[in-house]
Amino acid sequence: MATAGHDRPAAGESGSLVTACGRRIAVRGLRLPPAGRPIRRIALDVGRDQGDEPGVWAALTADEARDLARLLLTQAALAERGTEPGAPVRPGTQV
Repeated sequence: MATAGHDRPAAGESGSLVTACGRRIAVRGLRLPPAGRPIRRIALDVGRDQGDEPGVWAALTADEARDLARLLLTQAALAERGTEPGAPVRPGTQV
């Protein structure tokens, strides 16, 4: 099994990761079988922290999951460059 970062499974290998502060974030497909037409969502489950504080979860549509992915990737790029959120981006720089 390949690892990334702090001996964590690479994205997509396990469907979850553990953050540096100890929370497990799991991403799974969710299917609700109502009469007529099934409802499909992407479930994002942020587990308890190291102090045993309860976590949260959200069920996202495919479009919402894509929008969240874009926001996360944008913030990751800014963090890697040390750029503050909301700061102007230099022309020609990809975010």
